[in-house]
Amino acid sequence: MYRSDVVGSLLRPDYLKEARQRHESGELTAGEFKPIEDRAVDEAVALQERAGIDVITDGESRRYAFYGHLVEALEGFDKLGGWAIPFRDDQGEELILQRPVVVSRLRRKRHLCAEEFTYLRARTTRQAKTTLISAQQAAAYYDREKSSAAYATIDAYLADLVDILRGEVEELIRLGCTYIQIDSPQYTALLDPELREGYRKRGNDPDRLLDLSIEMDNAVLGNHNSGITFGLHLCRGNNQSKFYARGDYGPITKVFRNTNFQRFLLEYDDERSGGFEPLGQVPEDRSVVLGLVSSKKASLESKEELKRRINEASAVIPKERLALSPQCGFASTIEGNLLTQDDQEAKLRLVADTAREVWG
Repeated sequence: MYRSDVVGSLLRPDYLKEARQRHESGELTAGEFKPIEDRAVDEAVALQERAGIDVITDGESRRYAFYGHLVEALEGFDKLGGWAIPFRDDQGEELILQRPVVVSRLRRKRHLCAEEFTYLRARTTRQAKTTLISAQQAAAYYDREKSSAAYATIDAYLADLVDILRGEVEELIRLGCTYIQIDSPQYTALLDPELREGYRKRGNDPDRLLDLSIEMDNAVLGNHNSGITFGLHLCRGNNQSKFYARGDYGPITKVFRNTNFQRFLLEYDDERSGGFEPLGQVPEDRSVVLGLVSSKKASLESKEELKRRINEASAVIPKERLALSPQCGFASTIEGNLLTQDDQEAKLRLVADTAREVWG
């Protein structure tokens, strides 16, 4: 039971952002760009180890967004041609994210995460984790008008997608990965009326999608021997310190009961996430990672407040089945949230220190 965890992405250093732009414009070859990515991963690993975190990722340093591995490893997507959604902050400021859309049949150019994991595995002796987009998240990349020439129905698209993701899980396990996290913020989009209507307009019934998503997740995980931890991360959007949804987990607790994940990494940093009562629906053989530390705001939480909230959650689910993490990644998109590198390190250190004091 790893008591201190991270969700995945870390702030990209400026030199990496600049190098990616130069690579995409043709100024840097792939051979010139790779060592720069490697350097950023090395620094991400060192940061997490220095902070004392139990679980290590590569900071998603090789991706332009948390879903970038899907778009860049497969043929078939228009990177910016999809359904645009508004992200907002507590002051009402908005930004629009243009998402991918599938426009031709999917074909794997390379494995999504194999390079990420094998490099990370060689750089740390701590538990290494790989993050993988969920089929449910990628369901939002189907548009009835733009995608129908490639896939007449969303079900046909999702069938291909599930096969690809299931193959990715099998490859990661073959390579020795023992902790795979599936990222699916779109589950919580099903709590938001505006986003639910967006699904309907694009030919996707949101109520049917919840049950279908559970089926897809279980199909992607497959039947693997014990020793593999599958985690599911749920949040309400994360883009440059802005979010897109709100609401407690009550309407989607069947995700806790009916999926085969052993570990749920849940956003709980503010009132948008509701109370801890839905955690009573988590089966007794599953654990919950409380995302109590904000990756969106620079202000540092107090250790006493974190302990108080852990105790509050333990009234619903036993403390021995709990762990602690930030509520989301620090840079779900390459731009990153509105924090400094020092802010990020302080928050990671707070997670690790608090976890040690609470659980020993």
